[in-house]
Amino acid sequence: MRKLGKILLAGAACLMAHTAVAAEVTRVFMAGDSTMAIKDVKDYPETGWGVPFAYFFDDSVQVDNRAKNGRSTRTFIEEGRWKGIMDELKAGDFVVIQFGHNDESESKKDRYTTPEQYKANLSRFINDVRGADAHPILMSPITRRYFDGENTIEHTHPYAPLVREVAAQEKVLFIDMEVVTREYFQAMGDRDSALRFMHIAPGLHPNYPVGVRDNTHLNQMGAREVAQLVLAELKKQDHPLVKHLRTPDPKHLALKY
Repeated sequence: MRKLGKILLAGAACLMAHTAVAAEVTRVFMAGDSTMAIKDVKDYPETGWGVPFAYFFDDSVQVDNRAKNGRSTRTFIEEGRWKGIMDELKAGDFVVIQFGHNDESESKKDRYTTPEQYKANLSRFINDVRGADAHPILMSPITRRYFDGENTIEHTHPYAPLVREVAAQEKVLFIDMEVVTREYFQAMGDRDSALRFMHIAPGLHPNYPVGVRDNTHLNQMGAREVAQLVLAELKKQDHPLVKHLRTPDPKHLALKY
């Protein structure tokens, strides 16, 4: 009986330790559109930047990517996706909010959101998160890759200034990814930046037998680089998440080129 008691006590101690570890996990929810989302296999190599972003952190951080192709702030609410995040959000968690591509699409009435409603929805997201004692991170949409001449990418996001207005009004942590990504891909030029987007010639990939030339969606390399840009911006702001980055394998610490 004494031996059994020790076994039960040990088991209880292990369970309590496991529960304590689980309680310490911080979740990072991601609310956005296709440029952030996890993709179906049929769409590869199209990749949302939220996919590689999830691998930057140690076990104390869990990234929960709820972004979905084709969603605007309005449809994200109407479909219950925002409620799904709020139902699970705990104090101390983070929510990354990045919309715009679909909100501003006037030709697509199923997702279009007026400028006034777009701003109101972003403010709602921010205040809902704060009301749960969690932390919002607002971002403008990433750039589309349309060059106007050799060295300049066109401004194609009429809603990007609206995000900036909301960020200033709500005094929220803000990363202006429209500017960051536009300057990043612009510096590469037309040819090299195209390697980061969904440009595939006909006959090369079974998912795209007739080829594809898409200047909105990223491939795996582009998604990784955009995720790295997000991390760099978080580091600039000394964000708490950067204290929970994955510990590198010692063999990766040697500088190699």
